[in-house]
Amino acid sequence: MRLKFLHLHLHGLIRSTNLELGRDADTGGQTQYVLELIKSLANTSKVDQVDLVTRLINDPKVDDEYSQEEEFVEPGVRILRFKFGPNKYLRKELLWPYLDQLTQRLISYYKKNKKPNFIHAHYADAGYVGVKLSKSLSIPLIFTGHSLGREKKRKLLDTGLKINQIEKLYSISKRIDAEEKALKSADIVVTSTKQESVYQYSQYSSFTPHKAKVIPPGVDHNKFHHIHSTTETAEIDNMMNPFLKDSSKPPLLTISRAVRRKNIPSLIEAYGRSEKLKRKTNLILILGCRDSTSKLDPQQKDVFHNIFEMIDKYNLYGRVAYPKKHLPTQIPSLYRWAASRGGVFVNPALTEPFGLTLLEASSCGLPIISTNDGGPKEIRSKCENGLLVDVTDINELKVILEKGISNTNQWKIWSRNGIEGVNRHFSWNTHVRNYLSILTEEFSKSNNYSSSSDIKQSCLKGSSSLIKPH
Repeated sequence: MRLKFLHLHLHGLIRSTNLELGRDADTGGQTQYVLELIKSLANTSKVDQVDLVTRLINDPKVDDEYSQEEEFVEPGVRILRFKFGPNKYLRKELLWPYLDQLTQRLISYYKKNKKPNFIHAHYADAGYVGVKLSKSLSIPLIFTGHSLGREKKRKLLDTGLKINQIEKLYSISKRIDAEEKALKSADIVVTSTKQESVYQYSQYSSFTPHKAKVIPPGVDHNKFHHIHSTTETAEIDNMMNPFLKDSSKPPLLTISRAVRRKNIPSLIEAYGRSEKLKRKTNLILILGCRDSTSKLDPQQKDVFHNIFEMIDKYNLYGRVAYPKKHLPTQIPSLYRWAASRGGVFVNPALTEPFGLTLLEASSCGLPIISTNDGGPKEIRSKCENGLLVDVTDINELKVILEKGISNTNQWKIWSRNGIEGVNRHFSWNTHVRNYLSILTEEFSKSNNYSSSSDIKQSCLKGSSSLIKPH
């Protein structure tokens, strides 16, 4: 028997190609991680089928693809979309009243169709559904929080927001309650870093450390590599030239969603306070795609308002680029373009559970300057390719940014270390090999589920040859 997986990723926009990363607060690194994971799982000899369940959306404001009930991704992988709640696209904080509707539809679906061997729920909303589905169908549950409500609440309180504001914006109590239930019921909790389990998941009373398994995400080395072409360099120059007086200066590049947690206004303020940075570098802000800020959600509007205010305050015109559009295929080119000019990648986020963009940048030979929160600590410890900083201290951030671009020889060492470190420690083959071997180990010991003997037999067969031959 080969394994069948069900992955639950309920919010944001996800499809098989042309991910709209950064379109909004819900379509970010988690979306990319889940898509890469399900494709990599299906590319192994142990896995027969991977279903990804997400929300069916019928809304003229989003692409028609998100209204397809079933989407073929590649052999052995499909996206199944189920309607729950209204037709229109909703941000994740508004989905809670409709999750029971989805749960009942999934229970009915899998009572009529072949059940999966494992359910893997991504984020709190999927955790809520995954717990009920796991119990109803007697299927083991894997949970990944991606980011956690208790940690987010703590950081937002630090920024000065009041409890009632946080509740109104983020439905934080529902989220934390769902996370507690998911952590209590899950058989395995997959984390990206040891720091997550030691300092973040441990804030939950339902969390038991022995369930936590650290499996760092991978990078697609076919896309994210350090060999740049003059064609792609010219293409990115064309994107930046309308903004910059001199696009040949080393860029400080950041790529993220325009949400408060990403802390972009603080990065601009640190840059604006530094005469050295303004003289020697450009600041490049890739903050998703937008037609008009008036059409963005309230949080994004607020972030962009702060960004434009900060650019105006320090008169940074000609030194800061913030293009409205880019293609997903241009992200690797942006990293390589920045590396070709001796720049650095900056992640100023207040909280960072992992930091996939740091791996992508590193794989392209671009050194990093990052928040000292969460995953970046472990990435830097393995790659030794940049500096960490307390991003809540604007002056310290300014000093570290200046240090990051001040020594050409050090830059070359960081660049080389990043390429080698990511190749050594962060690949999807390694991720999936570890993932499946953990399931082998955990469920070969378990008799909790009726399917566990089948799982054990499947997992223990051919454990040395996980990846399908091409």
